[in-house]
Amino acid sequence: MENLVERTDFVSVPVQDMERAKAFYRDTLGLQSPNWEAGFPEIETGNMSLYLVDPTAMGMEFAPHSAHIALRVPDVAVVRRELEERGVRFSGEHDTGVCKMAFFRDSEGNSLMLHRRHAS
Repeated sequence: MENLVERTDFVSVPVQDMERAKAFYRDTLGLQSPNWEAGFPEIETGNMSLYLVDPTAMGMEFAPHSAHIALRVPDVAVVRRELEERGVRFSGEHDTGVCKMAFFRDSEGNSLMLHRRHAS
């Protein structure tokens, strides 16, 4: 059977307050976007983009993601400490033996995690 899907281009991240969300992803997480001033900015993450979108602008209801978006970092503990200093509150962490994760939410209530595989 032919593969109909080539890849995932972006993940939509629902927001209620676009300016607050942009500040969180830009200033708190330090992520980059070529179009912060666009109506729905796309944030570069290295392998896939996060697309900030206000679902109410498209006639849908706002509901934050409950499944975590895994953000790869060089060292989970170091980045966690840095983000805590910037006011981010973490709800826990977990080490599977394969990877380490630390869980938090963005300014809009979306579930995120810092993530790093032990062997990478």
